[in-house]
Amino acid sequence: MEYKIETRCLHTDISSETDGVHPLSVPIYQTATFVHTKIGKYGAYDYTRESNPTRTHLEEKISSLEHASDTLAFANGMAAITACMELFVPGDRILSGEDLYGGTNRLFHTINEKNGIRFDYADTTDLNAIETAIRPDTRAIYVESPTNPMMRVTDIAGAAEIAHRHGLLLIVDNTFLSPYFLNPLDLGADIVIHSGTKFIGGHNDSLAGFLCVRDPELGERLRLIATTIGSAIAPFEAWLTIRGLKTLAVRMERQQENALKIAEWLKNAPHVTEVLYIGLPEHPGYEISKRQGRGFGSMISFRTDNEETARRCLMHTKLISFAESLGGVDSLITYPLTQTHTAVSEEERQHLGITDTLLRLSVGIEAAEDLIEDLRLALEGDE
Repeated sequence: MEYKIETRCLHTDISSETDGVHPLSVPIYQTATFVHTKIGKYGAYDYTRESNPTRTHLEEKISSLEHASDTLAFANGMAAITACMELFVPGDRILSGEDLYGGTNRLFHTINEKNGIRFDYADTTDLNAIETAIRPDTRAIYVESPTNPMMRVTDIAGAAEIAHRHGLLLIVDNTFLSPYFLNPLDLGADIVIHSGTKFIGGHNDSLAGFLCVRDPELGERLRLIATTIGSAIAPFEAWLTIRGLKTLAVRMERQQENALKIAEWLKNAPHVTEVLYIGLPEHPGYEISKRQGRGFGSMISFRTDNEETARRCLMHTKLISFAESLGGVDSLITYPLTQTHTAVSEEERQHLGITDTLLRLSVGIEAAEDLIEDLRLALEGDE
């Protein structure tokens, strides 16, 4: 029986039974190694860098949610992206969306380019721009959708058609919507990336990252890479992420409900000049988002009338914490200019619109009315 996604957040086919005991919570196998019973042979598990029962439970749960043939769990999102980039060799090109999380941008420029991988950038919301930017040595297309922090939406099925026609991989970072609202593999993506620290974990208390694949052979290649570079998630962090997943459905629904109310309020709020939320009908990616996903998530970027207002808002919110990260039950507000995108050049930031008036809001599960009042007081400068 194929259970609905709300059920699969809690239940998977994998059994955690041990010696006749049926734990409701999967055990934490806090061990570095496993005993060999014969020379040259071992059981299902050998060494935790390679595999661990707690991690296996988490990986199978994510595979169920993302409709993947295989999922690999990493210590954090950047470890997952780093492993993904090891699929490529010096001289390969990757066509990337131009609006990216600053940490991904930094990885591409400081590590991958040093190792001989070359990058081209395009506005992936324009399928013609993707087609035009492909070169003979391009090997993959890499997109975030929606993007961080400008909330641009890529037509994933359209990008997949272009990628596969040219013999390329399509890699999609699905962190902002999570598998609850979007399944890029169903739209033709080959690899899906998650920073599991965000919505999947959901509580701002643990780090995790995932690579989900359609093709089992590609999964085997990535498992060899992951085992070799040794960046897998630890058992306790895996357990925390499993626990967080149990409430993914209810969290995502409540956060989205709050985000829509806040986005509508921000449209007429004092000192706010622009609101970027893909759940607003006027957003240019609204129709694509409706077609390819099941929801709009809870990430909002908005622009204030000047830098002074932006900084005042950051320093005067009481319920909404001024902090990096996103996706947790607690609402967070971020200043991309000095936090998530400091590694991006000034020229690139200006081109993308990441200016001193841009704020990014990760909406939590608090009462929407309280969050709106917190923003109103902060924008107006009231104590």
